[in-house]
Amino acid sequence: MTTEPEVKIKKTKAVSKIKASSKVSKEKREDGNVILRIRVRAYENKILDASVKQIMDTATRYDAEIVGPVPLPTEIKKYTVNRASFIYKNTREQFEIRVHKRLIDIINPSAKTIEALTNLSLPSGVDIDVKML
Repeated sequence: MTTEPEVKIKKTKAVSKIKASSKVSKEKREDGNVILRIRVRAYENKILDASVKQIMDTATRYDAEIVGPVPLPTEIKKYTVNRASFIYKNTREQFEIRVHKRLIDIINPSAKTIEALTNLSLPSGVDIDVKML
């Protein structure tokens, strides 16, 4: 009976070592590269494409390696509304909002590249999410 707790302790230490090694292996897979992931969203695809082109031109001006733009699936939200308030229950209108998305990865961005991207002025209606991986 005294050997069972020792075995459990050894198992938990082994599990923690495996978790620690998996974190190290993720860092080794990236080869020390810092990836700046930019996700751009807009209701109109023309404005979205223009802003993506502006981001890519800014990044290439500072010799950054770019992957993308990758078109992500368009998110469609549909709303159904009654045409009349009291009668004519069967007459309805449908409206939809489309959200177009693009994904851009910038590999190993320099400080000048990041500064230029933060000072970039984009048109209204364009939403940007930036993550460092």
